[in-house]
Amino acid sequence: MPDVSIDALDGGSFTGYLALPKSGKGPGVVVIQEVFGVNQVMREISDEIAALGYVALCPDLFWRQEPGIQITDKTDAEWQKAFQLYGGFNVEKGIGDLIATLSHLRNRPECTGKAGTMGFCLGGKLAYLMAARSDADCNVSYYGVGIDAMLDEAKKITKPLLMHIAEKDKFVPPEAQAKVKAGLAGHPAVVIHSYPDVDHAFARIGGQHYDKAAADLANGRTRAFFKTHLG
Repeated sequence: MPDVSIDALDGGSFTGYLALPKSGKGPGVVVIQEVFGVNQVMREISDEIAALGYVALCPDLFWRQEPGIQITDKTDAEWQKAFQLYGGFNVEKGIGDLIATLSHLRNRPECTGKAGTMGFCLGGKLAYLMAARSDADCNVSYYGVGIDAMLDEAKKITKPLLMHIAEKDKFVPPEAQAKVKAGLAGHPAVVIHSYPDVDHAFARIGGQHYDKAAADLANGRTRAFFKTHLG
């Protein structure tokens, strides 16, 4: 599918990659990018979600810095670019752009109206915040970074949130993981799954730390979660 245009809440517009199910209609899923932009990996994930029967939309969240970022995790230069973009990313405006994306998705004729989010890395943090700050029907966070510093947001979470944590995540040390687990323990809307012996981005096919067994387990749990909460 070609990219579509999404109106920002504060003016201007940005693009998103839209993937449709074979039926042409279904519940929606906002796919939230990693630090490499809406690249081939994110587009393929969106296509996979669409193949499950959902309308997937992956917005360009770096548009305020540099529209159209599509880099990989293969070179040092690209990693440096990714960290630069992450450092310049405005989380508050990013959440606003995701709320605009969610609204755009729900209002598309292909969407039944129900819609959730799923995000990876930076997107994992943003999916957690979408659970706290938006009316998404459900949210999935894969190895979200920096969530340990945002646990005060948890009291605002009312819709189901599924979290996948990599126990050997080089960007989320054990003490941060422990803080997240303790801070969310007993929360009625939150389910956390922890994966031993895997590093950050264990579900990124082709990535350095891809682990098929852990990825298949996490993705199976995500599929069941979406089926339960989105239909």
